[in-house]
Amino acid sequence: MQRFDAAGAELVPGQRVRVRVRVTQQHRWGVMVEILGHEGIGASIDGAAIDSPSGTGRAWLGEYPAAGTEMDAVVQEIRRWSPPAWVRLTIRAEDLRSFQWLCDFCGTPTVLSPGGDGVVMDVRSADGPGSHAVVAHRECLRSRLHESSSEHARVDSVGRR
Repeated sequence: MQRFDAAGAELVPGQRVRVRVRVTQQHRWGVMVEILGHEGIGASIDGAAIDSPSGTGRAWLGEYPAAGTEMDAVVQEIRRWSPPAWVRLTIRAEDLRSFQWLCDFCGTPTVLSPGGDGVVMDVRSADGPGSHAVVAHRECLRSRLHESSSEHARVDSVGRR
C-alpha cells in the first residue's frame, strides 16, 4: 500500500514556515503558492487569510500578492485525507504573530504558535492511506484521557524543550 499522506508530514498547523512562499497563480478565491523546500506539496492562501490594505475583512483580487512575491507564512491546515496532500497557509500579520485555531474538543480558540496552549494530533489508520489533524488545547486532550493512561505527562511535554 502506498501512503500519499506522508507528504508534508513535518508540517503542522501553527508552524511558521521559515522558508519563503512563492506566489504562482492568482484566483478569485486566493493565490496558489509553492512552499520552497516542499515543492511537491500543493499549497494555497485564501483571500480571507491575506490582510486587506483597504481594511476590509479579506483581501480581494487586486490586493493579493503579485506573482513571484516571496513572504513568510503560517501553516493553517493540512489536508491529507485524499490525494494529493494540500496545505492552506495564512499571511495575516496577526497569524504571523500568534496563530489560533478552534479546539476540536471544546470549540474555543487555542494558540498553535510556539509557546501556545494547543497541540495537533495526526490521526491515521493501518487500514489505508489518509490522515487528519485534530487540534486541541493540552488541557482538553489531557482531560479526555483515562485516569490510568500514562499519556498525561506526554501531552504536557510534547513540543516543549
